[in-house]
Amino acid sequence: MDHFEYRNGILHCESVDLVDLAGRHGTPLYVYSRQTILDHYGRLATAFAEVDPWLCFSIKSCGNLSILKLLRQQGCAFDVVSGGEVRRALEAGADPARIVFAGVGKSDEEINHALDVGVGYFNVESEAEMDNLASRAAAAGKTASAALRVNPDVDPKTHVYTTTGKRETKFGVDVERARNVFKTFHGRKGLNLDAIHLHIGSPVNDVSAYVESITKGLRLIDDLRGDGYTIRSLNIGGGYGADYETDQAPPAMQYAGAIVPLLRGHDLKILLEPGRTIMGNAGVLLCRTLYTKASGDKQFVIVDGSMTELIRPCLYGAFHFVWPVAPAGGLVPPQRSATLRLDGTRLVDVVGPVCESSDFLARERYLPPMERGDLLCVFTAGAYGMVMASQYNSRPRPAEVLIEGSAARVIRRRETYDDLVEAERLD
Repeated sequence: MDHFEYRNGILHCESVDLVDLAGRHGTPLYVYSRQTILDHYGRLATAFAEVDPWLCFSIKSCGNLSILKLLRQQGCAFDVVSGGEVRRALEAGADPARIVFAGVGKSDEEINHALDVGVGYFNVESEAEMDNLASRAAAAGKTASAALRVNPDVDPKTHVYTTTGKRETKFGVDVERARNVFKTFHGRKGLNLDAIHLHIGSPVNDVSAYVESITKGLRLIDDLRGDGYTIRSLNIGGGYGADYETDQAPPAMQYAGAIVPLLRGHDLKILLEPGRTIMGNAGVLLCRTLYTKASGDKQFVIVDGSMTELIRPCLYGAFHFVWPVAPAGGLVPPQRSATLRLDGTRLVDVVGPVCESSDFLARERYLPPMERGDLLCVFTAGAYGMVMASQYNSRPRPAEVLIEGSAARVIRRRETYDDLVEAERLD
């Protein structure tokens, strides 16, 4: 599912030697494969072609402008969750009418700006938000196209922090209230409420969860149409999986094979919000070993990457496969697995320099021997990696590099110490 592979014992991205790349650009370093991005987008577009959907790339998963421009050139629409992401989409050349603005807490300023630039759809998550959107649109002499986010109370069987489709989460309105929302806001000045939005969480590798969610959504649409309301669009959300371990996520065709038959014959414009499934395996994080140490029975590999570059392991307990870029003894991994244990490896924790005990990238992993200066690769870091990076401990954020064949292009420069303090230089 990606274009990262070992050649002669050294990890390459497409045709680029990552030992050489790290030597030129430093570490920590995010590296993306252009061809992987295109392949993953193309597979989704092909798999769902029968329903001719808007594929709205989820900018929250990876917001680099060069990557957004690449996806826009493929015909991608965009899913955004803040005014800043609206700006990113526009900066990347997006058609405002193909931007969908989601998010449970849109501010007045964000709504006003989105109305001014002509955002295509607002995914609305509550009656209070619907009222505010209608009032602001009417005051501006505009009509906002709105989709009501419906919480289908479906368990996506993912981490509790990224589960969004259960009744107890903060997202959307429950199915029972949805009909009353349409009754309350039908015909409201400044508002065109003609769509339903569903999103149950991420990453979701259980295809049956989508079947359950969409079935409930279609049943609601039938009821609403029976009540006399016009429903033109159904946004079926995103959350499709990525291979954090080899063959962990279903392929695009498997998702589509279960979902597309449900959508036939309903006369609906379909929207999807893929993010992780396009970008997860399209990016890695390179780190360099600073020290190794023993503490009691524990062995530590201390690297220059940390929770400030990739917070997912300490925030969610998320698994990322890690392995040396040029492993000692030629120990190239046959697969990416949480339980991989090869002869010649030893049990270690991979940790960073941040002053938190939660600052780790991997725990209890069997890795080849590591020495000071050795490079380590954190795989499947293209989604929810750099976008969640911070400057905690006053650590400048890393550079990002996009690989195309044998060419490497910096698409975000490494921050400097000056960058850390620039916004505070007020005198």
